[in-house]
Formats: sequence, C-alpha cells, structure tokens
Amino acid sequence: MRPENQSSVSQILLLGLPIRQEQQGMFFALFLGMYLTTVLGNLLIILLIRLDSRLHTPMYFFLSHLAFSDLSLSSVTVPKMLMNMQTRQQSISYVGCISQMYFFILFVGLDNFLLAVMAYDRYVAICYPLHYTTIMREGLCVLLVVGSWILSCLHDLLHTLLLVRLSFGANNIISHFFCDLAALLKLSCSDIFLNELVLFTEGGMIFFLPFGVILGSYIRIGTIILRVPSTKRLVKAFSTCGSHLSVVFLYYGTASGVYFSSSSWGSKDIIASVMYTVVTPMLNPFIYSLRSRDIKQALEMCVNRVKFFNW
Repeated sequence: MRPENQSSVSQILLLGLPIRQEQQGMFFALFLGMYLTTVLGNLLIILLIRLDSRLHTPMYFFLSHLAFSDLSLSSVTVPKMLMNMQTRQQSISYVGCISQMYFFILFVGLDNFLLAVMAYDRYVAICYPLHYTTIMREGLCVLLVVGSWILSCLHDLLHTLLLVRLSFGANNIISHFFCDLAALLKLSCSDIFLNELVLFTEGGMIFFLPFGVILGSYIRIGTIILRVPSTKRLVKAFSTCGSHLSVVFLYYGTASGVYFSSSSWGSKDIIASVMYTVVTPMLNPFIYSLRSRDIKQALEMCVNRVKFFNW
C-alpha cells in the first residue's frame, strides 16, 4: 500500500443526480418536501407509540425502532444532497465520505434485521396467539432489538475497516449523490479482491438470512391459514400482516434494484437509490398509519388533546 496515494485524497466529488441545471430548483423543493415529510412522519410514529399506552406492544415497539432507523437512513444522505444542489458545491471530505458510508450501511442493515424481527413477531401472533404474550415478552423484544443493533454495527465496521486500508489515487469523482461502498471501491487503486469477496459473501448473508426469516415466517403463516381456510381468518391475517408485507416488498424491491444492478452506476441505478433512500422511508409511516387502526385512534386522541388545550 502506498501511503502517499491515500493521503492525497482529501476531497471527493459527488456528481449528484443526473438532472439539468434549470431543473435544480424544482427537484430541490421536491426532495426537501419529501425529506421533511419523512422526518415528521417517522417522528410522529415514534411519539404516538411513546405516548399511547395501547401501543406499548411488541409490534409497535419494533415499529418505533424501524421508524428511527428510516429517519436516520434518510438523514444520512438527503441533507448533503440538498446542500450540494443549493450551493452547487459537490465536494465532500474523505473523512465525511467514509462517515456517510458508515452510517448508511449501519441503518440499511438495521432496517434489514428489524423487518425480520417484525416478521417473526407476526408469525408468533398468528400461529401461537394464546402463547403470544408469553413468547414475545419484554426481555426477548429488547434482546432482539439490541441484537439487531450489534449485528448491524459489526457488519458495518467490517466493511469500513476493509475500505480504509485501501489506497486512492487522483480519481476522486463518484457519479452518485452519496458515498456508496461499491462506488468508493471503484475509486481505489489497490487490490479490492478481499473487499469484493467479503461484500458478496458476508454482505449476501446479511441480506438473505433476514429475508429467509421473513419468507419462512410468511410461508408458515400461509400454511396455518390455508389448513382451515375461512374468510374471517384471511381478513384477520391480512389486517395483521398487510402493513409489514407492504414495507417488505417496498424495501427489498428497491434494495434489489440498487445492489443487483450496481456494476456501473447509471441513471436507472441512481433512481433506484432515490427510491431506496428517500421514497421508502417517507412512505413507511403512511403505510402503517393508513392500515393500523391503533395508530389512527392514537393520532385522533392526540389531535383531540391538542384541540382541548387550545380551547
């Protein structure tokens, strides 16, 4: 490794979104509105779950952590993108780029694990309803969330340490709006075989193992429901799992679009990344709010309290 190459990179240029100059103002307003909606929506979900005792259940406990993860994931990339669009300054420091990548990987992994934990929660609720409170006790719920954080941090730390050992030459341009691991590896002038090997093996396991838990949980749920089919049971199962399934399809659909087609970053890949980092965190609160009667009732109660105090 040549230290002079590594130290020569103090700034990295993010080319940002492939949009024309005259459209910058319109897209800035659009993404600013989407980001503010993401922040307010996820904060509202967290606040309602904290304030309403009826929402102090395992499902909403996991949902509050998912909302925090979505809020953080969007905050890692969108503010910098908006600042670059507004100031026309596309540079980011090397340390800032590594930090952005670190937290991006962290919250992507956390989302992945939390969705698997929520799928297991739905599996227990439908397949073992009489033992639900015994199985999903408070200690287990806390352990599952803490375990998700620890695994995400270890996964993140591994890829970050493998990246910072690399050398970087004069090429410091990333055709993206944030510092993605795959894009940073392309800038390196060192041998990245080990990085790619770990990315496709360990990264693949981190991606597919939680997805396997989700898939297995819903296959088991479907088997239980179809064993004694009835319209009432189908409606109840759909009302219980509909929100989570919608978020799973949205999350894994956009994630697959990003990482299975990221061999060369183009406009389609950047659009998929926007869906993954901006649109999905914004839509999750609406999906759970519109489909959850408990969230609606908690929101109505909160609004009525505000109206009462104002009166």
